[in-house]
Amino acid sequence: MLRSCCTTSARSWRVGFPAMLNPLSVTTAMCGKLGSLCLQQEAVSLNRPPALLSFGTQKRNISIASIKRGSIIGSEFTGEISQSSQVLSRRCYASASDLPPHQEIGMPSLSPTMTEGNIARWLKKEGDKVSPGEVLCEVETDKATVEMESMEEGYLAKIVRGDGEKEIKVGEVIAITVEDEGDIAKFKDYKPSPSESSAPPAKETSAPSPPKKEVAEESAREPEAKVSQPSAPTPTGDRVFASPLARKLAEEKNVPLSSIKGTGHEGLIVKADIEDFLASDAASSQVSAPSKAKGTTDAALDYIDIPVSQIRKVTASRLLLSKQTIPHYYLTVDASVDKLMSLRSKLNSLQEASGGSRISVNDLVIKAAALALRKVPQCNSSWANDYIRQYNNVNINVAVQTDNGLFVPVIRDADKKGLSTIGEEVKQLAKKAKENSLKPQDYEGGTFTVSNLGGPFGVKQFCAIINPPQSGILAVGSAERRVIPGSGAEEFKFGSFISVTLSCDHRVIDGAIGAEWLKAFKGYIENPESMLL
Repeated sequence: MLRSCCTTSARSWRVGFPAMLNPLSVTTAMCGKLGSLCLQQEAVSLNRPPALLSFGTQKRNISIASIKRGSIIGSEFTGEISQSSQVLSRRCYASASDLPPHQEIGMPSLSPTMTEGNIARWLKKEGDKVSPGEVLCEVETDKATVEMESMEEGYLAKIVRGDGEKEIKVGEVIAITVEDEGDIAKFKDYKPSPSESSAPPAKETSAPSPPKKEVAEESAREPEAKVSQPSAPTPTGDRVFASPLARKLAEEKNVPLSSIKGTGHEGLIVKADIEDFLASDAASSQVSAPSKAKGTTDAALDYIDIPVSQIRKVTASRLLLSKQTIPHYYLTVDASVDKLMSLRSKLNSLQEASGGSRISVNDLVIKAAALALRKVPQCNSSWANDYIRQYNNVNINVAVQTDNGLFVPVIRDADKKGLSTIGEEVKQLAKKAKENSLKPQDYEGGTFTVSNLGGPFGVKQFCAIINPPQSGILAVGSAERRVIPGSGAEEFKFGSFISVTLSCDHRVIDGAIGAEWLKAFKGYIENPESMLL
């Protein structure tokens, strides 16, 4: 029994296996005139015997990938997978080509929000032997730089995308590995076809299955329909196929799309095609006067264009999503920190005597926020449309500004940890953030965020943007000395106060609940000994 789903570049079959095998959604792609059958797989070592599938009169051998008990992204299994299991690869067995069997390594998806990545550097060279678990390269994701490990034993035959290459789509081929060392030289001039480079990841949901009769007809026509190289799009009237970004750039520069040949998938015009056209001699005659006039105006301005990093892109999109979809409201309170500063001095004296690290005001703020969340758990929640999820763990994200962008590493179970432990973790995570070496487990799973612009920058008071899917974030301002009136006409004293502002998601936290949380937080700050009980 099998069902078929047609896409522009691949055909998916749902195969009924014997009871001893787990069902697996297999995506196969006909590799054009090479006549090779490619198995796109996520995460796996090939240690099951090949199963023989029959389609009409043709028979193909497909190696079945062994999987962990749980789920594969894009299949119908449920469960957990490891981070390395999201590495995309395509194994090709060429029967009528000069290329031996090889494996195409795709750009991995290393975080839930990752759509493209950059190659920071390769740790292996072409020709090197690789073993399972060895690091192949460092990939800059949308949140951090992550090491990509080899899933199988073999040799690195070809590095398709080298050091420093940017904006590589998830699933795009970045390297080739082979099993035999003697096959390395055959991939010296290897270049993946555009259709292979832009093939969608295996985790994309396939379209509904057509009837079985259509399956047989489509599979019979498959070799004729597939081509190894994309051609220019077939004109349909005056329609030109171009990506939205390419159309926008063409409109800004007044470039006629009809005069450009696309290099994207199946002749699609992409941004790079527009840029190449503008840089060519043809652009000088094609670009109209309004565009030239605009260029003259821009030339009068002195500016530089700063490339946007992956972390900056993600920060921008998430903050925009937060402000557009979360109904923010803000609560501000002033808290006396005289007792807090006195306790901190005593604790630091003990720390120095025992050789420990000093405790900062921010460490005390994190601890107070965690205890307040335990006292008012409604603020330790998130909105999930049909329900509100209230967390039993109190995991505090701490905003850290670096040259690469804003990071929010997480202190897990902060309500259960001592001040010295919190201080050590904050220092270590801040160092890793500045070195751009945070792992996903270092920043995922937070339930509340603390952002402090007071101590480092002297900002008196500010309102922070909620970090979704959380429902609250605390903005901490700087301490300032104030005059406190006494009971008599000429009686007064001095005291230090900080202003803190709680940003709340009104879908989750009502005003009275937010005020109750601030009251609890203020109590811990003004009576810090209670945090030690």
